Amino acid sequence: MASNPELIEGVEGTTQCQMPSADAYVVHHITNLRMPKGADSMDPWVWHVDTMIVSALLGLFFLGFLYLAARRASAGVPGGLQNFVEMLVDFVDNSVKESFHGPRKFVAPLALTIFGLVFLWNLMDLVPVDYVPYALCEFFGVPYFRIVPSADINAPFGLSVTVLLLIIVYSIKGKGLGGFGKELFTHPFGKNPLLWIPNVLLNIVELIAKPVSLAMRLFGNLYAAELIFVLIALLPWWIQFIPGGAWAIFHILVVPLQAFIFMTLTIVYLSLAYEEH
Repeated sequence: MASNPELIEGVEGTTQCQMPSADAYVVHHITNLRMPKGADSMDPWVWHVDTMIVSALLGLFFLGFLYLAARRASAGVPGGLQNFVEMLVDFVDNSVKESFHGPRKFVAPLALTIFGLVFLWNLMDLVPVDYVPYALCEFFGVPYFRIVPSADINAPFGLSVTVLLLIIVYSIKGKGLGGFGKELFTHPFGKNPLLWIPNVLLNIVELIAKPVSLAMRLFGNLYAAELIFVLIALLPWWIQFIPGGAWAIFHILVVPLQAFIFMTLTIVYLSLAYEEH
């Protein structure tokens, strides 16, 4: 794999796509492909190109998958693809019915989109950690490439910020602008003007905590899983398949579970925002 130039400089026999040490290997595999080149990861104007590319490709795949299922749908005996998509749609729709008691015309498709996208994000963690980065480095000279968007803090936070905006929209939609403002100033301590500031501060903290908890839960689980796969890859090839296989089998449960939790919490947060307190 490729590394920072300073990590491989002066190491005899090390090629551009090889790691001179274990720490360089780990650092490389948890570093995103950034634009502009060489920019610091904490710079707010940095683009994580690999996360954006993989997310766009997975989004197109998910849309194409649903489009293909819709084109093949039949009123007669359904095929395997139609059965699978219908089961998925029914599962998401039932989850929305159980948690959201307002109009579901937008919330149900939103929940399906979130579940599908996060599931595909997480599924990328089952791809062996060396395959894609090594191929891109060898054939195209790409120095870094991470293929697990949910292990990049920017992707979960970007999705959770969208959920935050929808929470505000549904708060206003369900209670009206006046009702939303009234709840902001009078809940939970009461209507006394002396309590307005504590009410506002508490409500703001509660509002911000929702997207933060959504993002950090998803990011923390997938980042840890990715890091464990990277550490397993440092073992000799003849033994790494044993812990790697065991971890992958366990991770098969984590992939849909984290997508389900993100979707369910989104539905619950929108339901709480829509209902009056």
